[in-house]
Amino acid sequence: MTKEIALLRFMKLFAYSGTMNMSPTLGRRIRHFRQRANLTLDALSDKVGLSGSQLSIIENGKREPKIGLVTAVAAALGVSVATLLETVAPDERSAKELELDELQHSALATRLGIPSTRVGKTMTDETLDALLGLHREIVRRETTAIATPEEARRANTELRRAMRDINNYRPDLEAIGQDLSDQVGHTTGALTHREMSQMAERHGLDIIYVDDLPESARSITDWANGHVYLPPASIPGGHGLRSMAIQSIAHRILGHDIPSSYSEFLKQRLEINYVAAAAIMPGRQAVEFLSKAKSERNIAVEDFRDAFGVTHEFASMRFTNLATSHLDIPVHFLRVGDDGAVHKAYENDGLPIPTDVTGAVEGQRLCRQWSARVALARVNRTTEYHQYSDTPDGTFWESSQTGSGVDGSFSITVGVPFADSKWFRGRDTAYRKVSTCPDPTCCVLPSDDLTAKWSGNTWTSAAMHSQVLTPLHRGSFPGVDDRAVFEFLERHSAQ
Repeated sequence: MTKEIALLRFMKLFAYSGTMNMSPTLGRRIRHFRQRANLTLDALSDKVGLSGSQLSIIENGKREPKIGLVTAVAAALGVSVATLLETVAPDERSAKELELDELQHSALATRLGIPSTRVGKTMTDETLDALLGLHREIVRRETTAIATPEEARRANTELRRAMRDINNYRPDLEAIGQDLSDQVGHTTGALTHREMSQMAERHGLDIIYVDDLPESARSITDWANGHVYLPPASIPGGHGLRSMAIQSIAHRILGHDIPSSYSEFLKQRLEINYVAAAAIMPGRQAVEFLSKAKSERNIAVEDFRDAFGVTHEFASMRFTNLATSHLDIPVHFLRVGDDGAVHKAYENDGLPIPTDVTGAVEGQRLCRQWSARVALARVNRTTEYHQYSDTPDGTFWESSQTGSGVDGSFSITVGVPFADSKWFRGRDTAYRKVSTCPDPTCCVLPSDDLTAKWSGNTWTSAAMHSQVLTPLHRGSFPGVDDRAVFEFLERHSAQ
């Protein structure tokens, strides 16, 4: 099939409308070939039976020509229909005019309130280049600002939703992690530093421990010399070092390039974290362990954690990879700070995790009645806390373990719908809480009695991290939780 025949068939597809939706490039090409043929607008219009003003409108891309007119114009100009319908600009000047016109009428220009200027033959090349350069710079700056907190939250939300759609399970990455583990003979128990080094060596990398890494860097990989630089092996949290090393290996296996956007950066980070988890807790052995526990109705994250020598959070997140795809159990995961703000979250079981207007969960305050926050309020935090949480979207069984780090205390929670609690140790708990969130009377607003007693009689200075890094409470002062303040005053006033 020739190019012209293909294009003519394409034209026939639009015969029902009688027009060609190819402006404004088509208009520029008509003008280009008209001028090359030394024809005026009136001369060409006479040949095709159209007024000069109407033809001018078409050349300026303001009107789409009828199919018959395209054929007539091509014949009058002595060019083929295929040549006329090519989608590239006919010359450099036309290309610049089209680009500037598109940029001036873009959503970005409209949002910024930038007025448009008519792009025509009277505009000098210098003016055209200047305007085009300014608009290109605006687009460049908008693109480089993609990693602002708002854009980062949006990108992270999109990625979280995409993973939820596939039950947080990536068979391709599972296979890579399993292969890494099998190559060094790792089965269960903690992955040793020797096994980790063997993994690296198989991919042309050497692990080197240093104590002078830049403060902003967790690890550095020198691809040219095959070196992976990590903090000293003697520091606490050795499993974290193993994970960082495997992440560097995963970058090489996956062929990652330097990310061109924050969204791509997050996607790469997810992939290397996944490969590391699948190598440290290989899928075949992990599923075998969990399946046995399910058959005995004795699933416990703490057992899963201890079987592979990892942290509670690492085991909990790995459980979300495998629970739905291999155990047919929908699940949710939460890491929540001492102030009730969500640090990480995942769910495919319908848990109503609070979100902001962009759909992001990070920084949102969790209901005080949920296990994640109840566990943080307990005096004895040494054991897992189990609870049933009644929410407007159903009842969920949850298991929470608390911990502490450089940023303060936190809780790690794994939960499932009530119907699936039968598979877990701790299902016989007597603890049960009722949540009516997002109803603000549940746990956001102070009681009427406390409000009447303390409102207007206190002055509070908000903690900086609450004011700057997390969404603000809607209290008397920006970032201040009125309920927490009033309850504090009530406790101390009685002493």
